[in-house]
This record gives sequence, structure tokens and C-alpha cells, in this order.
Amino acid sequence: MTELTAKAWADALELYQYSYTSVSVVRREHEEWWLDAAAIMRGQTSDPRGWRSLDPDADEDERRDDPLFPFAEAPTTPEDVVRFRQRVTELPRSSVQSLVVLLGIPGLEVAKAADFGRDRPEMERRAGLILSRFLHGTRFYSNVGWKTDNPDFYEQPVRQTDPFSRYGWDAGLIAVNDAEVAMIWYFDPT
Repeated sequence: MTELTAKAWADALELYQYSYTSVSVVRREHEEWWLDAAAIMRGQTSDPRGWRSLDPDADEDERRDDPLFPFAEAPTTPEDVVRFRQRVTELPRSSVQSLVVLLGIPGLEVAKAADFGRDRPEMERRAGLILSRFLHGTRFYSNVGWKTDNPDFYEQPVRQTDPFSRYGWDAGLIAVNDAEVAMIWYFDPT
């Protein structure tokens, strides 16, 4: 596998070039990591390594009017944290790569991605680079519903989410370890 450098990380984020997906990583500063995730949602963060982030709304009027956009809310109180914790489920590491790839496919359904068979190796290479930042011991959470203990998101289309945004539908992944918190979040504004 390619060594993870700032350049390799930037290349890996090209996985999301055709989707409305944000990617941010922050230094974990709170024991309650939801507070770090909230800082990502409010756009108040920068990558602790100085590496690239993706924020498709950074220069949009909606963000200037409301720094939380496109998220609907962010947890700030202990009660909020409890509520947000109930909106995600821990995802086994064995299933994370297929979700990381899926978040780069408009519509989040590989069956409708015409070139997926051809593009899959490159998409998985990039997803692998992204995940190499989050070593073993990282826990992963998602607002996506799934049916089995170890879902394969190539085989199981996303049909159910608990939206975090102002849109009726979004899906994402939160990675948490002792050093960093990351959010990869797909939005569907239709």
C-alpha cells in the first residue's frame, strides 16, 4: 500500500470528486468525542496534520448565513450527545471500506453506477488510503441502517438513514480514536 502522506491523502479524497460529500478530520480534544464531531459540523476545524479537507459548501451563501449548514444541528449539551448517540450504530471495521467507497457514488447505489466494475479497484485503493489513517482501535459509527452483522454496502443499498442535515437524506461515517475524529458525510439535496 502507498505510504500515507499529505499528497496521498489529497489523492484519496478524489474518491469524492463526483459526489456532494464532505470530509474533515480534527484532533480529538474531548473525552466526549461528539463535541469534536460538533466542531466539524459547525465548520470550526482544520485538519491537525494540515492535510486537505473537503467542504463543498465552504464558499456558499448558506454557509455564510449559518456556519452549521448543511447540518441541521450539532450536539452541544449532554442531552444532545445522548440523542446523537442514539442516531448512529457502530459499524464493524470489516464493513467500513465498502461504506467509504459507497459515500463517493452519487445516489449511494453501486447497481446504478454504470462504471463501478471498472472503477472499483481505484475506488477501493483510495478508500484503503483513507482508512489507513485510522489504525486498529478506531471505532466507526454510521447513521445508515443495515441488515446483517457485517454488511457489504456493495450488496446492500442504503435505504434507511437518520439524517443529520437540512436535507431529507444524508449518510455518513464517523471515525473515532484517541487522537482524531473524522466525518465523511454524503448529502442528497434533491
